[in-house]
Amino acid sequence: MPASEDWSAVLPFMLGLCLFSFVVGYLLGSIPFGLILTKLSGGGDVRKIGSGNIGATNVLRTGNKPLAALTLLLDVLKGTAAVLIGAQFGPAAAVAAGLGAFLGHLFPVWLGFRGGKGVATFIGVALGLYWPAAVAFCVVWLLVAVTTRYSSLSALVASAATVCAFAVTGRWWLAALFFVLTILLYVRHAANIERLMKGQETRIGQSKQGS
Repeated sequence: MPASEDWSAVLPFMLGLCLFSFVVGYLLGSIPFGLILTKLSGGGDVRKIGSGNIGATNVLRTGNKPLAALTLLLDVLKGTAAVLIGAQFGPAAAVAAGLGAFLGHLFPVWLGFRGGKGVATFIGVALGLYWPAAVAFCVVWLLVAVTTRYSSLSALVASAATVCAFAVTGRWWLAALFFVLTILLYVRHAANIERLMKGQETRIGQSKQGS
């Protein structure tokens, strides 16, 4: 059988696995742990306080630090779990699952496509695909946070640095994926970027105005 015929038979199967992995990743990513945990703990609807976000930062505004930490952990792990499931079907499926998980967190179907900002899940996807990138993200985040005390700026710089790290090490598929994730993360942080440019962004440790 000619090689072209081999590919014509295999390609639809591979695309099917990638699509399946993407859907599984999306469903995992769309689990709103922050909302679920705050409701189960009696904290009400986290979307009605602070920024209205479902992520760990807004959960922290309920005053429940352990709950915020658990939200952060679960939002990271759902990205990692999606990638590991996809990886059972190959590298391309792992990438598709990671993209699905990130989109699921940002745009969960259960919440009218209004989700979180994606930082924790970004880390989780990086952790599943290439763990040194996740470590690098956290190191850059900490350095920027200590220097500027801006959580949002730390995430923006660290995400861009992650793309550069993949490109420098020749992992072009991952660089392409994280370039897309970084663009989406920047879009979700548009209000934070505007406040940063105006010098109005809340610093770590300050009382909240709305991020």
